[in-house]
Amino acid sequence: MLAAVDHVQLAAPAGSEDALRAYYVDVLGMTEIPKPAVLAARGGCWFGAGEVQLHLGIEDDFRPAKKAHPGLRVTGIEAYAARLKSLGAPVTWDDDLPGHRRFYSEDPVGNRLEFLEPDV
Repeated sequence: MLAAVDHVQLAAPAGSEDALRAYYVDVLGMTEIPKPAVLAARGGCWFGAGEVQLHLGIEDDFRPAKKAHPGLRVTGIEAYAARLKSLGAPVTWDDDLPGHRRFYSEDPVGNRLEFLEPDV
């Protein structure tokens, strides 16, 4: 029986770890999670915030996910979107999901991310 989503894995090109750290830590406000040594040798990095974990793994023939994406629930979505924009991240609002405010952004390697907050 499924109990929860443990993490979401996204791909990234080799050598992009510093750019990923700058985005996921400095822009999104996540914390880097140390990888086990055997996995750290493969490159990439892991990030967490509360119960949310995003793992960025190195992929040799990397192409960013343009349609596939994690949906990340946030609180204070207007302020969060303003934060991302002020730090140079793209913010594209989408009003097509009833009962929610949501926007899309991209990480520095082009992976699509959805941020949403239920209407109260």
